[in-house]
Amino acid sequence: MKSDRPKVLNTVCGRPMIGHVIAAGADLAPARVMVVTAPAHDAVRAAVAPAETCIQAVPRGTGDAVGAALAALGPFDGPVVIAYGDMPLVTGEVLRRTLDALPAEGEGIAVLGFHLEGEHGYGRLVLDDAGGLASIVEAADATAEEKAITLCNSGLMAASSGDLLAGLIGRLTPDNAKGELYLTDVVALARAEGIPCLAAEADSAILIGVNTRAELARAEAAMQTRLRDTAMAAGATLIDPATVYFTFDTELGRDVVVGPHVWFGPGVSVDDEVEIRPYCHIEGARIQSGAIIGPFARLRPGAEIGRDVHIGNFVEIKAAVIEEGAKVNHLSYVGDARVGADTNIGAGTITCNYDGFDKHHTDIGSGTFIGSNTALVAPVVIGDGAVIGAGSVITGDVPGDALAVVRGTEKVAPGGAARYRARKGRTAAPKVSGGKG
Repeated sequence: MKSDRPKVLNTVCGRPMIGHVIAAGADLAPARVMVVTAPAHDAVRAAVAPAETCIQAVPRGTGDAVGAALAALGPFDGPVVIAYGDMPLVTGEVLRRTLDALPAEGEGIAVLGFHLEGEHGYGRLVLDDAGGLASIVEAADATAEEKAITLCNSGLMAASSGDLLAGLIGRLTPDNAKGELYLTDVVALARAEGIPCLAAEADSAILIGVNTRAELARAEAAMQTRLRDTAMAAGATLIDPATVYFTFDTELGRDVVVGPHVWFGPGVSVDDEVEIRPYCHIEGARIQSGAIIGPFARLRPGAEIGRDVHIGNFVEIKAAVIEEGAKVNHLSYVGDARVGADTNIGAGTITCNYDGFDKHHTDIGSGTFIGSNTALVAPVVIGDGAVIGAGSVITGDVPGDALAVVRGTEKVAPGGAARYRARKGRTAAPKVSGGKG
């Protein structure tokens, strides 16, 4: 990955890859989740909390890694499913398919495979004449005949009990090209004891792991397609789905309409019948029904957009509550603020929330009118029904129903423009041409 961070912490749709795998596992309602990490991977342990973690002290292969997990789990007679943290597209349904492939009664091992042709590094699943799983051959140890097998090992495995798996892993040896303890060798060990081993299949597009930046990009594209399809199936309209980007936790209600080129960051919830116009950037925001957002709007974390609110073009909202029916339609910044119901914020209005050291709050009441090009210097309170004249710089509280205007004195000198041009030796206003000037 050419990265300083552990591979599984690279993100897909705003969530670390391993987070997607843990979320898929949660669909099985497991009694416990155990994540195997390297000694130096404090960041991984922090990212997967509250899942339990254990350390594989020395990287001695997949069998040794699972052995570390089983040792941390202790005696465990329930079924165990093994997944990999670099498979972000895996789903709960796929994990369930692995689990369901186990024998209905008694002990057994199940492995999930997929079909893939051509040169690659995946192990092959060798089936017996009855269709059972005879063995798994790692790519590095495969013969030419075995490499021709298209049924490949995804790595996903289930065992009928943790105790069975622990016993098999305890007998693994590093007699292979890599000198490692291969988890895949448990199949041959189980077969030698007459324990049934079975194979299930799933779509290769879901099961292929991520090892390069290019594969990470392909996983992102596949997950985006999945999220778009889910949103549309739930009743949202995406005008141009390929240009809308979701995060794993984006929530859209019914009859939401999303225009082209909209990006949803983490923590976005959109109620029913909201229109999001093109070229909006939204993260950490709640949007209630009937609101219209954009085009070219940015909602930052903490934006709470009420019912029937209008947030227009080139407007930025941050850590602010915009109450029902309010309008912020043009070229404005509202941060660390409350805007009351049915208030109109004129074009070019700014809440001056930062003094260079601390953030301060602006409270704007209901039914107020803030004129264009107004600067509200926080902390400041504008009462219900107040009117602020355009071009004002408001530094003190304005009571309800008051009119506040703060401007310099306007001076008009009749004929002054003509006298100015005369001093410059000109008889008409200057012409502006292109180029530098």
